[in-house]
Amino acid sequence: MEIDRALREDVGVNDRAVLAADLGALEIDEWPVYLAAHSGLPGPRANLTLVQAFGDVAEAATVIEYAGRPDEYLALCGTAALGRLLGEDDGRIESFLRARAADARWRVREGVAMALQTLGDRDPSALFDLADRWLKQETATATATDAASLLTLRAVAAGVAEPRLVKGEAAALAGQNILNRIMELLVAVPIGERRSEGFRVLQKALGYCWSVVVPGAPGPGFDALERWARSGDPAAAQIVRVNLTKTRLRRVDPVRVATIGAS
Repeated sequence: MEIDRALREDVGVNDRAVLAADLGALEIDEWPVYLAAHSGLPGPRANLTLVQAFGDVAEAATVIEYAGRPDEYLALCGTAALGRLLGEDDGRIESFLRARAADARWRVREGVAMALQTLGDRDPSALFDLADRWLKQETATATATDAASLLTLRAVAAGVAEPRLVKGEAAALAGQNILNRIMELLVAVPIGERRSEGFRVLQKALGYCWSVVVPGAPGPGFDALERWARSGDPAAAQIVRVNLTKTRLRRVDPVRVATIGAS
């Protein structure tokens, strides 16, 4: 098909089905041009709908190849699509995805969280099992102060803290359990080692993640926030303060929000 039609700007640039159909009609060697044209880059926001469309139509070999590409947007597409392949091999895809969690490119790291959410859409218990494995591995190796470990923890936190995945009480409680364990690793980082980029990125993510997992099980969720607010750790207290500013928490229990905020 003519590349000019595939690169049309007048219709479908934010329609997942249209974008997937365009990719499917193109030759595979034309995909990089199409993806670059519709990526939204350079600019503040990458086209995540196109990332999802790529995952809908790309074959496994293409997904893996793109995840290793040097171009950031192409690597984002491939990394996010790895979520569709999780559980389909002997664990190699999971190991490959976990390595991407510490990638120097932040959009590729975001692709890891998207991949985990794709797994959660298909099999929620598999997502929480994977999160449990990754946290156990980080705890066992006692490397929570290095950048790769902190970025891996960030991917897990962002992966489970997705509103559509934690609506029910059981899922919300599972998400809260994951975040509590990540907080324990975070506060274990010595004060003098908290200026790293990895620590900053993880702390920033936790500043919204709690507000996502609390509403589905508000009692234990607010109890956890209160414990962390009173923990005496400055990073934990800051994380709680930021979460308490989120509208979704104030809607659930404004009195509890005010009480914890005053503690």
